[in-house]
Amino acid sequence: MDDMLMGVREARRLGLVEAARRGDTTNRKAAQALGLSIRQFQRLKRRVAAAGALGLRHGNHGRVSTRRLDERVRLRVEALLQLEEVRLNDCHIVDLLGEAELTVSDDSVRRIRRALGLRPVHERRPAQHHRRRERRDREGSMVLIDGSDHHWLGPELPRLTLVGAIDDATSTVLALTFRPVEDLHGYAVVLREVLVRYGMPEVFYGDRTGIAVRNDDHWSLEEELAGRQLPPQFGQMLEALGIRYIAAGSPQAKGRIERLWRTLQDRLLKELLMHGIGTVEAAETYLPGFLERFNRRFAIVAKDTKPAWQKPPRHFELLLACRYTRTVTRDNVVTIPGCVLHLPPGPQRRSHQGHRVEVRELLDGRLLVRDGEKVLLDQPAPEGPFTLVPRSSRSEHRRQPRQNDPPGSTRTDEREVARLRTQAQNPRRGQLTNARPPAKAHPWRKPYNPNLLPAKAGAGG
Repeated sequence: MDDMLMGVREARRLGLVEAARRGDTTNRKAAQALGLSIRQFQRLKRRVAAAGALGLRHGNHGRVSTRRLDERVRLRVEALLQLEEVRLNDCHIVDLLGEAELTVSDDSVRRIRRALGLRPVHERRPAQHHRRRERRDREGSMVLIDGSDHHWLGPELPRLTLVGAIDDATSTVLALTFRPVEDLHGYAVVLREVLVRYGMPEVFYGDRTGIAVRNDDHWSLEEELAGRQLPPQFGQMLEALGIRYIAAGSPQAKGRIERLWRTLQDRLLKELLMHGIGTVEAAETYLPGFLERFNRRFAIVAKDTKPAWQKPPRHFELLLACRYTRTVTRDNVVTIPGCVLHLPPGPQRRSHQGHRVEVRELLDGRLLVRDGEKVLLDQPAPEGPFTLVPRSSRSEHRRQPRQNDPPGSTRTDEREVARLRTQAQNPRRGQLTNARPPAKAHPWRKPYNPNLLPAKAGAGG
């Protein structure tokens, strides 16, 4: 080849073609060595005989590609990239040229910019290094929990959220339930199913949903004194059971349950449509049989055959509840948002005024008022379906601003903090059952002696 640099591939082809022309090898052997058919090799031999080494070139060599960017568009892109007034990013240039009915891709603009030696307007963050998280060795060591919003009953029906849990070591789907939205009730139902069927896991692993973790910066006075933010109601349930909750930093970190949703959106959705299931009640009835077949097909054996499940407490249903701390009023009433509870009298008709009690709303709708371990009131569940919703008011997680603070401030009054700190140190101080003793110089401490009283006017000697 006179006007081009010959590579290894072309030199090998030319050597075999010349050998076949001299008769040192056959067309069949040379074609097999080059990976060509005999007819292709014969055409190649004729081109070399006619044009020499240039016959090895492809027929499109030197032609302008039909997919090459138009020169007018290229000049316009270069002009926009080299503007002195502003620096436009690649996607912005694509949008501006699109308004002028000039079609160009982001990659083409990027290649032109790099050819001009220009740096991007915004540097791209390099890909972060992530280490693969291996499965836990024992079943029950970690349970992944999450919710998936989808048209589970068909595209013509409203969207539902499927809340579920999967074991990390075996990929066994532990529980599933349909909910209108991803809420506390769904998470509590899944937790109860796991406790009933398997036991207590060591760790729950999920995302940073407000159902399980606090994502706000507001501290109540009690939280400031305690030195930590109280978790939401679901987090308090897990703390009462001794289960740790880990919040994932990204969806990829809990990829096992994310892949589960992708599989269920294919298999479960189609099976529900095949059976003509169009209601939540029918879908809930269908789930147990589906889970049995699904786990039999996809579950694996854990590395350590000894499970890590722990036996739940005897009355764990009392721990699956929303908790509210309240002070009993003078008329022996405890209130939570939307509910007023009248406490019955205590032994010998004693009052509960001023006592700090805990109100628990259970998963079935029952309401318990507890003073320590003593149950003051057990109100039965309401009739019909019940949904457990946190009743905490907005002010419980917001610190009250001081009068002179700027709007939006959440600083706390030091006098209120001191009052609560004193009350925490002396919880029964100031109550009628343990009244504050009078000072030493108080008149009540002076002895009563009638002889020391002044004589009445007009009394005889």
